[in-house]
Amino acid sequence: MPFHPDQLLLYAVTDRSWLEGKSLATAVEEALKGGVTFLQLREKDLPKEEFLKLALEIKGVCKRYNVPFVINDDVDIALKSGADGVHVGQDDMAALKAREILGKDAIIGVSVHNLKEAEKAFSDGADYLGVGAVFSTSTKKDAENVPFDTLKEICQKTGLPVVAIGGINSGNIEKLKGSGIKGVAVVSAIFASKDIEGASSQLLGLAKEL
Repeated sequence: MPFHPDQLLLYAVTDRSWLEGKSLATAVEEALKGGVTFLQLREKDLPKEEFLKLALEIKGVCKRYNVPFVINDDVDIALKSGADGVHVGQDDMAALKAREILGKDAIIGVSVHNLKEAEKAFSDGADYLGVGAVFSTSTKKDAENVPFDTLKEICQKTGLPVVAIGGINSGNIEKLKGSGIKGVAVVSAIFASKDIEGASSQLLGLAKEL
């Protein structure tokens, strides 16, 4: 799927730990119905075979809604599942190498925390940056917060579209106004909600006001 920065507006990162028995495919579909514009499948502990099966299932859901679908960290699963791309962190495969494997049309995102990392991601050919944690987050307890000024600097100086991530919810999203981000990436604000579709719809409306 061709990448456009507008697709980053409401970027959902999956987390099955919140779902209380609901299937991830069902939860993802509810999120997409609510207006999620980009989806990342994040699985840290699944065996490869199960991860691939899940990736294929979620890809099918995203395809029905014409929403870009990327895999967190695992370039091999991204390749085998036919995902639209991959999102890598600082300790994962470099964007340059991921691009070699997945090809010129793949969507490559990189997590960064400062301008130096952002500039390297740009030179490595990333399509977008994930910058965070912008607020304290339960998803990554060891993540250091990125100051607003750093977020703004990355947006201004790299030339790449930026999605902010980390502890973002309906109560604090407005604090990101004026930063220059293209969108927000959320985990628990969507997948921990009892009303995933409603939460997604609310966050989409708020993201449009940034």
